Amino acid sequence: MKRIKKIGIIVVVILAVIAIFAGVSVNTLSPTYDGKRALPKLLNETNVYYDSYGIPHIYAANEEDAFRTLGYVHAQDRLWQMELLRRIGSGRLSEVFGGTMLDTDKFFLSLGIDEATKQKVAELDGNNPTVQLSQAYLDGINQFIEEGPTPIEFYLTGIDKAPFQLEDIFNTVGYMAFSFAMAHKTDPLLTNIKDKLGPEYLDDLDLSVDPNTIWIKNHKDAPKETIRNSIAATVSQALGALSLPLFEGSNSWVIAPEKTKNGKVIFANDPHIGFSQPAVWYEAHVSAPNFEKYGFFMGGIPFPLLAHDHHLAYGMTMFENDDIDFFYEETHPTEKEKYRTKEGWSTYEEVNKIIKIKDSTDYKFTYRKTVHGPIMNGIADQVTGERPIAMWWMYTQHKNEVMDALYGMTHAKNKTEFQNALPKIHAPGLNIMYGDAEGNVAWWASAKLYKDVNSTNTKFVLQDTSDLNAPERYLDFSQNPQAINPPWKYVYSANNQPDSIAGIQYPGYYLPENRAKRIVNLLEAKNDWDLEDAKEMINDVVSSVNPSIIADLNGDVNREELSDAQISVLDKLLDWQGENNLDNTEPTVFHRWVYFFLKNTFADELGEEMFKQFLSTHLLKRTIAPMASKKESVWWNNITTEQEETKSQIVTASFIQAYESLVNDFGPESGGWTWDKVHTLEHPHPIGQVAALRSFFNVGPYPVSGTREVINNMAFNYDGDGMYEVTAGPSTRRIIDFADIENSLGISPTGQSGNPFSEHYSDQAEMFVKGEFRKMMLNEKEIKDTSKSLLTFKPTQD
Repeated sequence: MKRIKKIGIIVVVILAVIAIFAGVSVNTLSPTYDGKRALPKLLNETNVYYDSYGIPHIYAANEEDAFRTLGYVHAQDRLWQMELLRRIGSGRLSEVFGGTMLDTDKFFLSLGIDEATKQKVAELDGNNPTVQLSQAYLDGINQFIEEGPTPIEFYLTGIDKAPFQLEDIFNTVGYMAFSFAMAHKTDPLLTNIKDKLGPEYLDDLDLSVDPNTIWIKNHKDAPKETIRNSIAATVSQALGALSLPLFEGSNSWVIAPEKTKNGKVIFANDPHIGFSQPAVWYEAHVSAPNFEKYGFFMGGIPFPLLAHDHHLAYGMTMFENDDIDFFYEETHPTEKEKYRTKEGWSTYEEVNKIIKIKDSTDYKFTYRKTVHGPIMNGIADQVTGERPIAMWWMYTQHKNEVMDALYGMTHAKNKTEFQNALPKIHAPGLNIMYGDAEGNVAWWASAKLYKDVNSTNTKFVLQDTSDLNAPERYLDFSQNPQAINPPWKYVYSANNQPDSIAGIQYPGYYLPENRAKRIVNLLEAKNDWDLEDAKEMINDVVSSVNPSIIADLNGDVNREELSDAQISVLDKLLDWQGENNLDNTEPTVFHRWVYFFLKNTFADELGEEMFKQFLSTHLLKRTIAPMASKKESVWWNNITTEQEETKSQIVTASFIQAYESLVNDFGPESGGWTWDKVHTLEHPHPIGQVAALRSFFNVGPYPVSGTREVINNMAFNYDGDGMYEVTAGPSTRRIIDFADIENSLGISPTGQSGNPFSEHYSDQAEMFVKGEFRKMMLNEKEIKDTSKSLLTFKPTQD
């Protein structure tokens, strides 16, 4: 009775809080989109015209005024998001969410992002334009913090607002760099498989490159212009629970004038990132004399990662190269504070850290470092074993010029200037996509790439036999994969394996050919592309590979074990053309069957925990189609039984299990097993984890078309429950037609504002799931004539 009473009191309190905020804070906590504001350090009056979707169009007399204003308007819509993003890399989430974030904070502190940031900021030149514009942007954020309303999330979590500094920008960049990494999920897992089961079990996992799949082809211009368990398992789970954006994949293609109806470049890009609320990108159109960009900004970073203007457009996909390696260290047999190096025995470096925990005492911990990086054992509780494993990460091991690269990309006037900025990107690895009004199309894999004796085995924990700091180990940027104005008249990327310029293959965690194959097939088939065609293509939900998986599996089905109803479902599946629309039943059956096929193939050898880890890797996605086509494999046998199973037994039993599970969930009429019942999208907010607040902070859920590894990539995890809640997908869809640049199109998954009291919190969400677009406005007269509101910033004395 006391427990029920206590729960009742909590519910009443939560409802009271909601009622108070609903009645009072709609006005006091809403962003201000019109009126006049004084902004210290502003040199001239600056006007911000908001369009009907809440996107600011900033017109300033100089760049610093423009970026100072950008900081203010960005903060008033996204301060909570900025606050979380700056805390991840510096290990400060426990201050907000308590001890549940302790392992996450320990992990990120041990990566050394904060230490690398301190070193970088100490070396900055205050006269560098990158620094000057960054500081102007921070001035705007801090002015909003000082005078603007406090976002509701700060009240609910009990934290205070605090000024932003240059360190916060670099800590956010560091988190962005790490969230691309797949090595921390894959390398220790594969080492564990090899150690536990033997190397023969790796033969069927397609660790090497399949020469028969679709590769990204290189081309340059003619010379016109010269561990035991997954080391980060708890971290991934924690960040997922917090609904923070993790970078997953992406599509992009740029079509040359020769293949378009109007004879101008068409640019398309949809980076795939974990869905969250607010969505990852903040859109802003920034204009000053000699500068203009319509950009997509991450919270707390002053320069856009995606952008366009009247002259050029650029975007990105994840390169998926391997920029993390794990190394076994050898501790001295008697002097435990020492480890072996090539030069002899060295002393482990000890790093002491303090983590502040909400409503608890500070937590002190120490971790060790070697020349390779931090020793991971003990940093996450599940990393066990006495043999030390160090993690080497490109981002912290090399000079950080990523912000200078973003500045250069943002300010480039042409292809040459743009390309000159790219070698400064050392990590994360990015496929940078480019198109311009002059008819150029280009793709560059931008990362610091290397080669040495370990290059073919980087997916395992290594014994170091190379000099990691040797300059000759690293490739010149000219040896990076790239294609500039290729004769096939388009460039594209779908996170798939690139071809080589340097005569080597680049280690990575590339995604399977599914999306790449579909993109290439569609682009090759037409030479008269227009904006409408591009809209249809970016929303395409057809898989070029899944029907072939069905055909391969069907070849091993023992139909004598199936009922007539089961055979009917199987025959319908064989007629499937790979569509994943809401009214299709085939994808529902397909994914049930594939899940049971994977479970019955791998789970007996791997065990429950390692099987879960395997399901979360890109390697798993690359394995499905090859395993479906193999006739012989060591994995077919179930090691928990006395008899030796065959592929036919695995495939047939898996189909029957899938069928029976669908009957249990939706009844025997297979026509009712439609995709809309199992494939849904909800945009989660960290506060939305509280059930009573979920509907207020979260957006959705919506039934959504698409699936894993189609162009409209709506990704989800296999976990056995048969419900496919989308976790990641297009973070925006952008189509830029240089034949009509001022009517280019974009869309956000939810809305422009992260403030739940804003009318722009979720006003694009239904459009997004329907595959609709809105204009990305560039015409100054049209913007001012149609503006919904005007916010004017005036200079004032400090």
